[in-house]
Amino acid sequence: MYIIVIAWLYVVVLMAATEKNVVSGILTFLFYGLIPCAILLWILGVNHRKFKKIQAQNQADSIELDLTQDLTQGLSKDELSQPNTTDTKANQ
Repeated sequence: MYIIVIAWLYVVVLMAATEKNVVSGILTFLFYGLIPCAILLWILGVNHRKFKKIQAQNQADSIELDLTQDLTQGLSKDELSQPNTTDTKANQ
């Protein structure tokens, strides 16, 4: 997908370079190149953003599930939140 955008921007840069003055070259580059490419990438990236959001939600659910399994195996919330202080240098 990015190769299409790069190729189109190359064509538009060449089109802008052949304009008679700088202002029309800049406007050609903006209105034929940057703005349409930005819209295209934004529209085509919607599904990717949805996929990443769903993947992050699934990962958060699996972490929550692991914590729930640890609690059901006999560990209480207090035991999970307090560090093990039996082998620290401060206690020796």
